[in-house]
Amino acid sequence: MKQSGATLLELMVVLAIAGILLAIGVPAFAALVQSSRLSSATNELVASLHLARSEAIKGNSRVVMCISETGTSCAARGGWHQGWLMFHDVNDNAALDEGEAVILTRQAFPAGFRLTGNRWISNNIAYTPSGATRLISGVLQVGTFTLCNESDASGMARQVIVSSTGRPRTVRTTVAACP
Repeated sequence: MKQSGATLLELMVVLAIAGILLAIGVPAFAALVQSSRLSSATNELVASLHLARSEAIKGNSRVVMCISETGTSCAARGGWHQGWLMFHDVNDNAALDEGEAVILTRQAFPAGFRLTGNRWISNNIAYTPSGATRLISGVLQVGTFTLCNESDASGMARQVIVSSTGRPRTVRTTVAACP
């Protein structure tokens, strides 16, 4: 009676080939997952900016989006990764006051993600009824948000650039260090 099966040598060759394929595929898959997580977080920010702009136009009033750890008030410091708050700013002071309607609250991003805004949008961004971004003083409020992950050694990042018309656009970039 003849028995069929794999020899120990054949099994070892198959395991070696599988190990090589895994060694090649796992890092590429990890980079794909990281890129997907960055894109998802970036899309969430862009959707919030579009919502703020459309609410300002629709409600014919100023709408502010600010950094918020609590979801009940604007924070003076920190990064946008802490979360944000969006509200109708009836008295044009860029602070959530009693009676002002909250449109959206966003909880903090997962640990390791950093979302920062440059000088003009470091802690808030405000849309006017025309859909443009302006500071309380009336100066154009343009800027760049940068999103990255501290644990990603590749420096892969996304930027959201807000133009003078208030429209956001995204750009893939790399950063030397995640701020």
